[in-house]
Amino acid sequence: MFSQHIYYLIKFWRVNIRSKEKPFKFLIFLLLFLICSNNIAAQEISVKKLSKEIKNNKSLVILDVRTSAELIGPLGKIDGAIHIPIDELEKRIHELDKYKRMDIAVICRSGKRSVFGTKILNSYGFKEKNVVGGMVEFREKIIKQ
Repeated sequence: MFSQHIYYLIKFWRVNIRSKEKPFKFLIFLLLFLICSNNIAAQEISVKKLSKEIKNNKSLVILDVRTSAELIGPLGKIDGAIHIPIDELEKRIHELDKYKRMDIAVICRSGKRSVFGTKILNSYGFKEKNVVGGMVEFREKIIKQ
């Protein structure tokens, strides 16, 4: 996503290189680019920060979007996490309605499926964050300490 922003920034600059309005248009585009970049970063949470949030933020909701089989595998699960597999999330979104005003950390095995989970939640108006690195990193960095 971030690389797409860079691509469009360069493309925009090249198209308007001879324009007399170049500085003004470029500054507007750069401002929009920075705003979008900040929104992308704001939708992620590291496993280290998640660990702190679990201890300090009692209203934090953890949504695990892995399959049921993965929950009993070697990575285990986080106590208290809500489990809705990614392929069922949109159909079962109503189950999360009571958490709409809370922060939701979406986790999967490695952090890829949870990106889709955060997009689904975002489209329904939830306050969500993707756990970067997923359960692999969570077990590696947090549990083994």
